Amino acid sequence: MNKSAPLSGLRILVVEDAFLVALDLSDELTDAGCDVVGPAPSVDEALEQIDGVELDGAVLDVNLNGERSFRLAEHLATRDVPFVFLTGYDSSTVFPDQFRDSPRLSKPVETRQLIEAVSRFGNNKH
Repeated sequence: MNKSAPLSGLRILVVEDAFLVALDLSDELTDAGCDVVGPAPSVDEALEQIDGVELDGAVLDVNLNGERSFRLAEHLATRDVPFVFLTGYDSSTVFPDQFRDSPRLSKPVETRQLIEAVSRFGNNKH
């Protein structure tokens, strides 16, 4: 999938604790033209990796080895960085109120859906 790199120039954080899934996501985004930050397997590692880094968006797995990524989502929101959650959960009860309407993709995510979701971040570029 490289329709002349549809996401060219976007710097996207990937946070996913499953190593092979993280590699797949990173490869798909890189192939689409993104500069991928990470992948980070935890909230703390993600926070370290993005310290002082300008981001255009983030792809956040909800469940990171038992830890939820909502603290990271709150941090990104304060920086006006858009994000999409990846989740195996269907129920919105897992999500805190402030993230109930946030964009999310169900796992396993198809490349087309991932690219489509991340392309929306490009529309927010200043």
